[in-house]
Amino acid sequence: MASAHPALPEPLAGDLRRVADPRNITAALPNAAYLDPLYEAAERRAVWQGGWIAVGFEGDAPRPGALYPADIAGLPLLLARGRDGALRVFHNICRHRGLKLVDRPTRTGSVIRCPYHAWCYRLDGRLDRTPHVGGVGVDSHEAVRPGDLGLVEIRSASRFGVVFADLSGAAPEIDDVLAPLAARWTVFGGRPFHAGGGDSAFEIEVACNWKLAVENYLESYHLPSVHPGLNSYSRIEDHEPIVGEPGHAGQVSLVYAPALDLAGGGLPRLEGLGPWWDTRAEYVAVYPNLLYGLHADHWYGIVLAPQDGGTTVERVRIGYFDAETATGARRAPLRQANTRLWREVFAEDVEPVERMQAGRRSPAFDGGVLTPVLETTTRDFHRWTAERMLSA
Repeated sequence: MASAHPALPEPLAGDLRRVADPRNITAALPNAAYLDPLYEAAERRAVWQGGWIAVGFEGDAPRPGALYPADIAGLPLLLARGRDGALRVFHNICRHRGLKLVDRPTRTGSVIRCPYHAWCYRLDGRLDRTPHVGGVGVDSHEAVRPGDLGLVEIRSASRFGVVFADLSGAAPEIDDVLAPLAARWTVFGGRPFHAGGGDSAFEIEVACNWKLAVENYLESYHLPSVHPGLNSYSRIEDHEPIVGEPGHAGQVSLVYAPALDLAGGGLPRLEGLGPWWDTRAEYVAVYPNLLYGLHADHWYGIVLAPQDGGTTVERVRIGYFDAETATGARRAPLRQANTRLWREVFAEDVEPVERMQAGRRSPAFDGGVLTPVLETTTRDFHRWTAERMLSA
């Protein structure tokens, strides 16, 4: 068994070893994983800076000059669409005094300008101008080398409409990491994943640790209690687990048949998928922080952006497989109905995860017991988390 990160005290490391042991099929993460600042700091290194994470969507910065700040686990990041069309991810800080460069989504002309001392960076990250760096009216100095002071770019890649970043710079190739998922979704290979516009995006702030949002998404056990409307046509018994594949887990719905208008109509379905997708949809958590839904007529992603140990912003973006459905006026009513449906479903999950966060402050709770049949997916995520923490 890999040794724990030296910052973790042995009682906590022992708990993680127990969770990482596949023989312990009901073992769950301890309270400290949701509450302890020491654990949170170690998690920042092991999880958020230790491999590929989801940081946003292609649709966050759709056109050249678009800038989108993404704050995840205390790490200020920036998505920037260059004049060459490339979407890059940078550390969102000026190299001069460390100011956060962009604090809201915006669009710029050709440079990113620091609002403090007006240092300017091109959209590819190169330092372009350094006003008064050599004194008033003198914009250069031999001690300040612009070639060494560009924005720090983060290795990134876009798949399934989602932008991933590797802050370690040393993780395996993204296609290798996502290969098991791509194998599940072979029929979607090469299809366009268009992001919806403003009527297909929203955020939900939740007073819980990010891991509880993942756990809740992974299982259908809570459907009868938390989602009675959804459960009336997509029951707990209408789902099968996706588990045992590296890097993700989730559920297959066997009865996906949406009706988004009074006539029972729906969105146009992607052709050529085969009969398996006629009534099925898949809902997976791609570890650590992407919750994804794939259907024959649309997709959605939820990027979990932890703000601190007890607060998470869920950034939701819904997308489609053709540009007209994604942003065109003709499909707007159906698109808006789809957004309302998912907003209502996701809002129903807020209270239970917030109450689970509150419950973890009780000394009478020690992490609980995962049921060995209906929570195998949650168990898979807990084991992945414990292994990542122990191997850091």
